[in-house]
Amino acid sequence: MNPDEVLLDILAHAWSLLVRGGADRKSPMHTPVVASVDAEGLPQARTMVLRKADRAAGTLRFHTDARSPKAAQLHGRPVSVLAYHAGENVQLRISGTGRVAADGEPVDALWNQSTLFARRCYLTQFAPGAVLPGPASGLPDWIEGQQPTAEQIAPARPNFAVLWIDATAIEWLHLANTGHRRAVFRAADGWAGTWLAP
Repeated sequence: MNPDEVLLDILAHAWSLLVRGGADRKSPMHTPVVASVDAEGLPQARTMVLRKADRAAGTLRFHTDARSPKAAQLHGRPVSVLAYHAGENVQLRISGTGRVAADGEPVDALWNQSTLFARRCYLTQFAPGAVLPGPASGLPDWIEGQQPTAEQIAPARPNFAVLWIDATAIEWLHLANTGHRRAVFRAADGWAGTWLAP
């Protein structure tokens, strides 16, 4: 197989790992690190749950609290995603631009697709990162440890937002005793790949 065909296979495999990560909560790619830069220019990284990867659209989708500082840090800004699959010895670094939306039909549909228990997170009384007097979930006492009803969860809807990352590049690194391999794929090049020194 020639090097260009190998690159095509690598890109397909990278996307398959991401797609599986969005669909399978047991996948190592299900909880990548998403990094951004805050208003002070400081790097901020956090583990997030990958909800869906869409190769055709070139996007990764995550859910977040609209009140969270990260929503502003990620919207319309450069974003980096780091995922590692230990079983495959593959690291993926995805560069892109974030889009955060809290309103509209697509966001409503995703809210309605989520389980009631997952939606319960957005009932917190305080914005993520708010200072509290002691350790607490931030949830109202009446819902702690409880499965909410659709009616109980309705007030949480304004706090729910969706983060889409429009991928502009995927850097693939395969670790191997026989020698590491590294390549980068850029959307601007029609996702053509280039080999890099590991």
